[in-house]
Amino acid sequence: MADLSTPYVQVNGRAADTDPMFTTLMGGYGHMTAMQIRDGRVRGLDLHVTRLDTATRELFGEGLDGALVRERIRQGLAGAGTGDASLRVYVYAPDPGAGPETTVVVRPPAPEPSAPQSLLSVPYLRPQAHLKHVGVFGQAYHLRRVAARGFDEALLVGPDGAVAEGAITNVGFLDGDTVVWPDAPALDGITMLLLRRELDRTGLRWRQQPVALDEVARFDAAFVSNSLGIAPVSRIDDVRFATGTELLGQLKRLYARVPWDVV
Repeated sequence: MADLSTPYVQVNGRAADTDPMFTTLMGGYGHMTAMQIRDGRVRGLDLHVTRLDTATRELFGEGLDGALVRERIRQGLAGAGTGDASLRVYVYAPDPGAGPETTVVVRPPAPEPSAPQSLLSVPYLRPQAHLKHVGVFGQAYHLRRVAARGFDEALLVGPDGAVAEGAITNVGFLDGDTVVWPDAPALDGITMLLLRRELDRTGLRWRQQPVALDEVARFDAAFVSNSLGIAPVSRIDDVRFATGTELLGQLKRLYARVPWDVV
């Protein structure tokens, strides 16, 4: 009988060398954070570190040291030979009682969206939406289908018609001089949190409230945000929005002023 103490894996019919971590990655139980890095710096480093620590405590019952996270990021950048990157930190616990395992993935840097985004609503809420977890089948499923219909992003809507978030973004609305974020199960995105900091710092108003899909037309404008930045929304389903309002421009300027932290 073959020794299967280490899993035997084939990819496209060919045997692949494996590490015990491989089966954990395939299992899909973990969490992550995503960031854009320029010259070894990132916006909102403290928020990324807090996100990873908080989720690690919830999922695995222990914390994740921020100094270790920064070291792993620096190691990933050094190994890739770059200071500019799209970088993700994944956290897994491969065995019960073992310390969290971190995986860093480094890809080329990505620019901010260059055009307004179109959103198509879909009936879906992410499970445990407050976590940036690795189980993204539902999001990927809807993203592929809305893209096939010519849309840029899926807008996730609950069974009661409440707008929650985008598949890979937070969504916000403009009501006069106030920014409105939906009050529904959603991830507190790093860019959204940084925007709130800047709004508070400058005295601009924002609030969180329930937003029904059939009422989005009453807002003056809409936008999405994620690690790539901020982009205006041109339409949600058949509802069109202005994309050149002064407040939208102000939001982009506020985000541009967010300092970059040395990793």
